[in-house]
Amino acid sequence: MTATQPHGSTREIIASARSIVVKIGSSALTSMEAGLDLARLDALADAIEARMRAGSDVVVVSSGAIGAGMAPLGLKQRPRDLATKQAAASVGQLALAHAWGTSFGRYGRTVGQVLLTADDIARRSNHRNAQRTFDRLRSLGAVAVVNENDTVATAEIRFGDNDRLAALVAHLVGADALLLLSDVDGLYDGDPRKDPDATFVREVASPEDLDGVVAGSGGSLGTGGMASKLSAARLAADAGVPVLLAAASEAASALSGGPVGTTFTARPNRLSARRFWVRHAADTAGALTLDDGAVTAVIGRRRSLLSAGIVSVSGSFDAGDVVTLHGVDGAVVARGVVAYDAAELAGMIGRSTGDLAPEARRPVVHADDLVPG
Repeated sequence: MTATQPHGSTREIIASARSIVVKIGSSALTSMEAGLDLARLDALADAIEARMRAGSDVVVVSSGAIGAGMAPLGLKQRPRDLATKQAAASVGQLALAHAWGTSFGRYGRTVGQVLLTADDIARRSNHRNAQRTFDRLRSLGAVAVVNENDTVATAEIRFGDNDRLAALVAHLVGADALLLLSDVDGLYDGDPRKDPDATFVREVASPEDLDGVVAGSGGSLGTGGMASKLSAARLAADAGVPVLLAAASEAASALSGGPVGTTFTARPNRLSARRFWVRHAADTAGALTLDDGAVTAVIGRRRSLLSAGIVSVSGSFDAGDVVTLHGVDGAVVARGVVAYDAAELAGMIGRSTGDLAPEARRPVVHADDLVPG
């Protein structure tokens, strides 16, 4: 089942949201010279606490671990190699968690640190475990402060960036809204630092509102940049979570429903947790190529995928893994949870259900486990 968004403008929905994820960028918490800026962190905690006292649950996704660790380690610029990034993160995560704990402690509020890796989101069992942890922290009145577990990330130091992590967490915890706070006051159709004629975009209600928007990559301290924020906002909105992109310096106004930042309207129906995981969070382990009839059946008529419509199989996957579904032209048309491993499926390609052994007559990908896309 999918949940329908409440009525009202996107800004009104965000202002009245009972459950919120607030992502705070590195540039809002740290500086190259001094590392962690405790005054700015306190101001953000003040704004978040005010929203919580108004009746909302808030989960914080906090960047800044690497930036917070640079000054204590005597690093003059953001490290490029993985080992130094992880060393800085190991120092910075401790400082960051302590700072958040101290700041919220002024209000008698307990903080729980949640460090996630991409694997925790991609693996369904870990995904459910993380959900339970967040739910329990909130039921106990604690503030969950989330960051990528940079000290053990191997293939990459980040999910992509903490903006994407925040979008994934927003759906994971069933949030009613996502706030992305950084050093920019919203979305422009160009870089306002370079183009004084760049136009501010107040609301993104559909993909057409992004026509002509040019977004850049990250700066010296962070890894995101506007391109990352735009991608994360679109991911969250597509999953049914409205988004506000605003400046961290305007956090109090953003969290109290003020007329700041850029809003992103959510799709009318929220994806179920399982369908969101299939579309956005799970790693894919292989691919199936479908004939034109199968593409029409699974996409146009939302039917389950049967073996008769499969042209070829690639990759090494097990039953229960997520695979991509392609048309004969190579275009990706969907993702889904496959019911057979690659070796089993190889002998079923193109065969009608009646020609298969009884134990092999269930759909290759059930319609409930298939997300167009």
